[in-house]
Amino acid sequence: MAIVTVGELQDFLAFTPDMADVDSGLLSRQIEAAQNHIERLLGFQIETCFGGDDQDPVPPALEHAVMQLAAWWYAQREAASEGAREVPFGVRELVAEYREYTF
Repeated sequence: MAIVTVGELQDFLAFTPDMADVDSGLLSRQIEAAQNHIERLLGFQIETCFGGDDQDPVPPALEHAVMQLAAWWYAQREAASEGAREVPFGVRELVAEYREYTF
């Protein structure tokens, strides 16, 4: 289950009320892909550690990382373009605070 809703991402992207249905399917897929990518960086699924019964809520920093990455991928739909980066500045830094390291 996604930790960010399409409505929250639309707010983040500054969609106006008349744009409620614009790209909602694409935005949903961007959220799922962003969360999946962040979970791979973390080394665990977010819902296994946060947001459930007897668990701390999902940290706002992780929600923001998902929104930031999903918004980046929504705006930058090409894999390669002038000035393209692998991950937007700040996502890795937000995720690093919660990452599980194994040796």
